[in-house]
Amino acid sequence: MVGGGGGGGGASSTWRNAYQEIANSKPLFVAIYATVFLGIVFSSLYVLSAVYSANSSSSSTSWLSSPPIPTSIDNTRHMDQSSNFSKPTTLAAGSSPTTSNPQTMQIKPIWEPPPHGTKFPPLKTFRLTKQLVQQRVKDNVTIVTFGNYAFMDFILSWVKHLTDLGLSNLLVGAMDTKLLEALYWKGIPVFDMGSHMSTADVGWGSPTFHKMGREKVILIDAILPYGVELLMCDTDMVWLKDPLPYLARYPEADVLTSSDQVVPTVVDDSLDLWQQVGAAYNIGIFHWRPTESAKKLAREWKDMLLADDKIWDQNGFNDIVRKQLGPSVDGDSGLVYAFDGNLKLGVLPASIFCSGHTYFVQAMYQQLRLEPYAVHTTFQYAGTEGKRHRLREAMVFYDPPEYYDAPGGFVSFKPSIPKSMLLDGDHNLETHFSLINYQIKQIRTALAIASLLKRTLVMPPLWCRLDRLWFAHPGVLIGSMTRQPFLCPLDHVFEVNNMLKEQPEEEFGPAINFREYSFLDNPLLPRHVKESWLDVQLCQEGAEDCGASNKTSRPGILRFPKRSNEDMFKTTFSSFKDVKVIQFSSMQDAFVGFTDKRREEKFRNRMKRYVGIWCCVENHDPGHIYYDMYWDEKSDWKPMPPQSREDDHPPW
Repeated sequence: MVGGGGGGGGASSTWRNAYQEIANSKPLFVAIYATVFLGIVFSSLYVLSAVYSANSSSSSTSWLSSPPIPTSIDNTRHMDQSSNFSKPTTLAAGSSPTTSNPQTMQIKPIWEPPPHGTKFPPLKTFRLTKQLVQQRVKDNVTIVTFGNYAFMDFILSWVKHLTDLGLSNLLVGAMDTKLLEALYWKGIPVFDMGSHMSTADVGWGSPTFHKMGREKVILIDAILPYGVELLMCDTDMVWLKDPLPYLARYPEADVLTSSDQVVPTVVDDSLDLWQQVGAAYNIGIFHWRPTESAKKLAREWKDMLLADDKIWDQNGFNDIVRKQLGPSVDGDSGLVYAFDGNLKLGVLPASIFCSGHTYFVQAMYQQLRLEPYAVHTTFQYAGTEGKRHRLREAMVFYDPPEYYDAPGGFVSFKPSIPKSMLLDGDHNLETHFSLINYQIKQIRTALAIASLLKRTLVMPPLWCRLDRLWFAHPGVLIGSMTRQPFLCPLDHVFEVNNMLKEQPEEEFGPAINFREYSFLDNPLLPRHVKESWLDVQLCQEGAEDCGASNKTSRPGILRFPKRSNEDMFKTTFSSFKDVKVIQFSSMQDAFVGFTDKRREEKFRNRMKRYVGIWCCVENHDPGHIYYDMYWDEKSDWKPMPPQSREDDHPPW
C-alpha cells in the first residue's frame, strides 16, 4: 500500500532490545527468553511464507495479462518472453532490511490491486515522503516518472517494461487525481504531486508543458535529500534492458544524462566522449546520486526556473551544467567536471540510451551490434500521437486487447516498389519525392478501400531516401549513421495527429482507422485474428478465374479484377465480413474511385490533410516542401519549396 510498510526498522530495534535484555538476565530467565524468542522467529517465518505464497499465486484480470511483446523491431530481444505479466517481485522478503544496506526495503508487488471492497484512501495518504521512496529502492536506486491522465497508456507501458525486466523499484507521480486513482486501482505505486493539473494532453511548448518541467526539478530537489539515487524519466520513453548494472559502472558520477547527440562518439557501450558531444543534454533520462554537488545543482536549477517562467527546463539544465565543462575527472571513466567545477558528469551513450533519431531513424544500436537500454521518442513530428505510433511501430507499446481485434477487421497490402526507385541514382530531392509519391499513391488507394469496406488499414512500411528535421541539411546529418534508403517512421511523411483527429463527417466523410506497419507481426495479435485471413490477388479482368466473384480459387485465396468500382467491391467482399484480415497483393490500379461524387469529395478533403512536409532545403527560406496526396493529378508538380511567404501553405 502506498505510504505504508515503514515499520520494519522499529521491529528490528525491538528484537535487538530483547536480545540485549536476555544477555543481561539471570540463567532461568535466559531459557524463558530464548524459548519465547525462538517461537516469535518461527511464527514470523511461517506467516511471511504464507503471505508470500498467497501473493505469488495471485493474478490480475487487467488487459496486461496478455502475451509478451518484443523490445525492438529486430530479433535481438532480451526480455523474458515467458509471460507478459510480471510475477510479483520483492527486493527483500522480510518487513525490515535483511542486509547492512538501509536502502533495501520490502517492495509490494506491482500490478497487485487493492483487495476487493477497499475504499480509496484519503489524498494525504499519497504524499511523497522519505518512507515511501525508501520502500521503492533497489541498490539504493529508485526509478521515477510523472505525468497526467492523458499519458496513462504511456505510463502503463513504462511500468510494464520495468516489471518485465524484474524491476519493482519504481514510483509514478500523478499530476491529477484521475491518474492517481487509476494507477492505485491497478496496483502501481503512485504519489500525489499536488499539481491539480488538467487531464488533457498539454502539447509540447505550451505554458502547461513548461509547468510540467518545473515540477520535474522540484521533484528532483525533493527526493535527493532522502539519500537515494534517482533515475528520472519522461513518460514518453521505455526501458528495454535493466539499467542499474550500467549505472553502477560509474559510482563516482554525480549525474549521468542522456543527450540529443546524433553522431556517434564511441562504438562500444562506454560513455559518450564529452568533448565531442555538441548536442543538448536531454533531461528525459538522467540519473542523480544524492551527493552534495548534485543537490546543489538541483537547488540552483530549481531557483533558476522558478525565477523566470520563460526558461525551458532543458535549456536551463544545459546552461547551468555547462557553466563550467572540463577537465576530465580522469583518463578512463569518461566523466567530466561540470557546473561548479566539482560536479562529476557523464553523458550516456546515444547509441544505447536512444533518442528518437538514433533508434528509429539510424538504428544505431543495430549497426554497432549493441543492446539498447532505452528509447525516448524525441525527434518526431506528430505530437503525442506520433510518439505513440513510433513505439507501436517498434512493437514496444502495450495496447489493450481490443486494439488487436478491431470491429470490421483489417485490410492490408503488399507494397510494390521498383528496385530502381529505391536504390538507383543519387539520393536527392527528386529521387526522394519520386519514391515517396509512388508509395503515397498506393496508400491513398488503400485508405479508400479501407473506408469502403469499413475496415482498419494496416499501413505498409514507408521508405525514405532523405531524413526529415526542423532545419536545413544536405539530406542526412553529416557524421550520423543514417543509411540511405532507410525505413522511416510514418510521421516523417504523414501527419499522424491529423489522421487521428476527429473531423466533421459532413465535410470529411467517415473516419478511417489505421494501424502501424508491424501490426500483423506483433506477438500480441490474437491467434483467431492471425488465422482468419484472405489473400486477394489482383488480376486482369477476363483472365482465367479473374472476376468479381466471392468464390475463392483456392482456400483462403481470391482472385479479384484490377480497376474495380465501388459496387464490385461491395458485392464481392460482403461475403467476407467475418474474415479478420484481407490482404491485397497490390494496390496498383486496385480501385477506380467512389461512385458517389459527394463521398469522393469528402474523401479527398480528408486525404489532403493526411500528409505533411519534408524539411528542409539549404539556402532557401522557407525551406520546407509540402507533400501532396494528389501529386499525380498535377502534370507540372515538382518538389520545390514555397517561392515566397505568400505561397507557404499546404496544397489545398
